[in-house]
Amino acid sequence: MFEIGFSEMVMIAIVALIVLGPERLPRAARMAGLWVRRMRAYWFSMRAELERELAAEDMRKAMQDTQASLRELVHGDRPAAPDNPATPSPPDDANGH
Repeated sequence: MFEIGFSEMVMIAIVALIVLGPERLPRAARMAGLWVRRMRAYWFSMRAELERELAAEDMRKAMQDTQASLRELVHGDRPAAPDNPATPSPPDDANGH
């Protein structure tokens, strides 16, 4: 995310010490740490949620592909027949049996 080196951290600490003073600096550091932890927790939460959504979408796509493959294996290239055909199929032999 942010690349802050040691020299930048020392510079921020010196400026904070000058601006806030030694009495308020510890409280300000605790508050800053609290906010950083909250932001990181929020970031990781959002990232995990996004990964779950992507995994669910991948799973749906895989299921749809598998269902399509099974339909092709079972029915060949013809479309699936309705469950209750309107006309009965012709008998197999000449006697109607």
